[in-house]
Amino acid sequence: MAMLSNLDLIRRVSLFSMLTPLQAESLVEAVSKKRFKRGEVLVEQGKKSNALYIILAGRTRVIMNDSRGREVILATLSVGDYVGEMSLIDSEPHSATVVADQQSDVLVLGRDDFLRCLSENSAMSFAVMHELVKRLRKASQKIGSLALMGVYGRVAMVLLDSAVADESDALMIREKVSRQDIAKMVGASREMVSRVMKDFEEQGFIQQQEGGMVRVYERRMLPR
Repeated sequence: MAMLSNLDLIRRVSLFSMLTPLQAESLVEAVSKKRFKRGEVLVEQGKKSNALYIILAGRTRVIMNDSRGREVILATLSVGDYVGEMSLIDSEPHSATVVADQQSDVLVLGRDDFLRCLSENSAMSFAVMHELVKRLRKASQKIGSLALMGVYGRVAMVLLDSAVADESDALMIREKVSRQDIAKMVGASREMVSRVMKDFEEQGFIQQQEGGMVRVYERRMLPR
């Protein structure tokens, strides 16, 4: 990352791909690069950071804590994703905390420059709006699954959402996901998730692979 100029980095970010060359040039001095170590916080629930964070490398998780300190994992974000836009738009504190799940490099853009980009480029405004709608739909889906599905159905959804088809069209979860993380995603205990995963494996829905990868054999798993 250190070998690339700010302009090079801007051109690599899909969110900025709709900017004109002149608009991209105007951002060169406005953006900065920052590295977060594993476990470091990018944005914190209940606070304002007044910046947009665009992930260039690494992976982060979006988490929310209740008054009793219980943690729920809302999403996992990786290269090309960004956080902080909601707080920049409505000037309210962040609704969730974003933590680096592994060492992550980000591009940081301040609030004034972010809002200027939106006002000057309708395509970028639409892209941000589209992403907000997509996240809202995911949130609605998650709320629905918590309300209407059993633990088996919720775990199945997490596995299917995490799986990516390889060259042979097999569904593979390449990033290792711990039972504890899945439990935080579905609102269940680690013990219950371990029991569900064992049942799925015995029934042939999933198969553990070397290196922590998981192969998902069923494209559709009906909740119990």
